[in-house]
Amino acid sequence: MLAGSIKSNAILLGAFALATTMLIAGTHLGTKDRIYEQQRAAEQRALLEIVPQTLHNNSMLDDQVQINDPAAMLRLREDGKAYRARQDGAPVAAIIPAIAPDGYSGEIELLIGINTDGTVSGVRVLSHRETPGLGDKVDIKKSDWITGFNGRSLLNPLPEQWKVIKDGGVFDQFTGATITPRAVTLTVFRALQYYQQSAEAIWAATAEQNTEEGSSNGDAQL
Repeated sequence: MLAGSIKSNAILLGAFALATTMLIAGTHLGTKDRIYEQQRAAEQRALLEIVPQTLHNNSMLDDQVQINDPAAMLRLREDGKAYRARQDGAPVAAIIPAIAPDGYSGEIELLIGINTDGTVSGVRVLSHRETPGLGDKVDIKKSDWITGFNGRSLLNPLPEQWKVIKDGGVFDQFTGATITPRAVTLTVFRALQYYQQSAEAIWAATAEQNTEEGSSNGDAQL
């Protein structure tokens, strides 16, 4: 009887595990497409803050190029993706990822849009751990400080002036917080330098449609 009871319980436990696995798998399959679409929508909103829809008519999410950073100008931990904006096929702007490694509380992840004429179209902070009320003003949700880079280039201001005012440059710092804006300013400057050196390759590469899972297998690569 004991052996029969153990066998019966084992069968019930196995059936329960199988049913649970099937339920989880079914839930994943049922929500995968919706999650993917929500992720794409969130990415699209972030990109459109940098290059508005009025300035291009392609899908930047589907016009990507895989980039590497051999000179470590962008400070990326691994190869990243640049997004390209076009108007009727003509290049408008590239949105490049970069990391400021020397924020007050650690790394600051950025997306930096650069027009084909070398001017900044927009900058947005993707993630940071800066001090609330001080360094977090780099976030557009906290202040408009980040918009001060719009229209700037390697010649406006001159390279030696790409610093915060405290360091002899032209960019504002925050009251009581200089390290964070200093780090972001230097990173935007480096991204402009990277674009100047890599623009031809960025626009020459051929982008292909991403797979549904967002794989980079179909992306162009520099």
